[in-house]
Order: sequence, then C-alpha cells, then structure tokens
Amino acid sequence: MARRGAAAARGASDRKRSERRQESVSATVDGGLAELVPDRERPRAWTLLLDGAPQSHVDLDDPAYLSFEYQRRLGHVIDLAAPAGRPLQVVHLGGGAFTLARYIAASRPRSTQQIVEIDAPLVQLVRRELPLDPQARIRVRSADARAGLGRIQDGWADLVIADVFGGARTPAHLTSVEFLAQVRRVLKPGGQYAANLADGPPLAHLRGQIATAASLFPQLALAADPTVWRGRRFGNAVLVASDLPIAVADLTRRVASDPHPGRVEQGRALADFTGGAAVVTDAGAKPSPAPPPDAFS
Repeated sequence: MARRGAAAARGASDRKRSERRQESVSATVDGGLAELVPDRERPRAWTLLLDGAPQSHVDLDDPAYLSFEYQRRLGHVIDLAAPAGRPLQVVHLGGGAFTLARYIAASRPRSTQQIVEIDAPLVQLVRRELPLDPQARIRVRSADARAGLGRIQDGWADLVIADVFGGARTPAHLTSVEFLAQVRRVLKPGGQYAANLADGPPLAHLRGQIATAASLFPQLALAADPTVWRGRRFGNAVLVASDLPIAVADLTRRVASDPHPGRVEQGRALADFTGGAAVVTDAGAKPSPAPPPDAFS
C-alpha cells in the first residue's frame, strides 16, 4: 500500500510539473541565455536554445524521437554502430539537452554513457527541468570536452560523439589532429567517432576537418544536405570516422529516406571534395565559422 501510494503521489507530482511547464523556461548559463521552449505538437517535448540558436530537441515521453536533422543522422550512426539492442559504451562531448544519450538509453538498454559538458549551469537547468531516467547508466561531468576526454581510459568507448558549440561555433582546440588523437586513444579497436560539424561557403572548415580526420582514421563518411554539399548555404554535416569499414550503404539509405533527404560520400568522392585541404593542428586551429544571421530563421 505504501509503495503504491508513493508511486501515485510521484505520478501526480510529475503530471502537475508537466502542466506547469507548458511555458518557456529560461536561465542565464555560461553560454548565454538558455531557453527551453515547449513543442506545441508533442506534450512533453522541448527545444533548447542558447542565445536564440536551436541546440537540441528532446521528447521526454518518446526519447527515441529525433527532430533535428543532424540528430537524426547521428541516430543513424548509433543504430548502425552495433547489432540492434546491443549495449554500447559511449562518450558524448557536448551535452545540450542530453538528447542522444536519452536515445541510446532507450534504444540500447544497459548502455554505459559519459557526457562531458563544460557549462555547469546548463547541466543543472537540464537536469532540473528535463530529468534523466534514474535507471539509465548516464554520468554527466561538467568539464571542457578535451580535458574530460583526457580523463577517459584507453580503449573504453565504442562510440565518441562530438557536438560541441560555444556561441554557435566549435572551439578551436576541438578541431585539431591533437584532439582527434585523444579521440582515437579512447576508442576501442573498430570504434567510431561521429561529429556534428557546421560550415557554409566556401566550406573551408569542413574540408579541413575531413583532412584532419583522414590523417588518423582510414575509414570516413560524411552525411549532409545536398545544398550544403554544393556550398549554397550554411548547415550541418555529420562526419563518421573509424579504423574499420563503416556501414556506408545502410547509412546512405537511411539518410536518403530522412524527412529532409541527405547525401553520403566516402572514398574517392570524399577525397576529391576535400581538395587537398591541410591537416589542422593546435598551432593553427581556429573555431568553426559563425553562422549567418538568418541561419536559424
């Protein structure tokens, strides 16, 4: 009786909390003004914005739902990283609303995950307003992504996912070959690195990131919207790198069937796209380019 009563009380509390949260929630965090904006079409879904730029979308009732285009593509990488349902050990560099960690916990129960997010007030906001399933094996650490990666043991991860933006730009020290050497150290043999990259014409940053990854990983694939490939607009691209072959055919089919179909390139076509770009080192690294004012309109 006591257990059922406590469960009922918790359920009522959760419903009341959900009802109260039909309006936006905002807070000042290290990265600027963070806003959690309710999705009017999904009762317990929210979009996280930082200084007006969309960062993450999460549905607490359906964590397997991925709304953002780049998150769907990272979801495809996760789905293809191992046989369906097999637990993974995953490092997330950049936390946002913990969308992909929730996705993995829902689709691959018993997975063990580490999130490294530098913005401690943002972590507190998300934990408070969009709490994680207490049964999920997810550890959140407030630290710089590269410093946090340096504390993870060799060969621990099946997958390292990088989605790190400060002021809508990826910090310079997370774009270099020295950074990717740390990623490779943390990955198991055959593990995969997946990164959300953002660039616009003339795509110099994107080409440099491909060249840098190619200097350490023999297998690469890049998924992006055709207009991004052609350098017609600023947008996201998902880079996948590994020391073993990537399931490119399956990834291509999935990306092509997305609500906003994309294209995947690998091999010679990707090398030709890179066009002899130089490997990025710590000494010459720069942040990714700032998005244009109308990028999120």
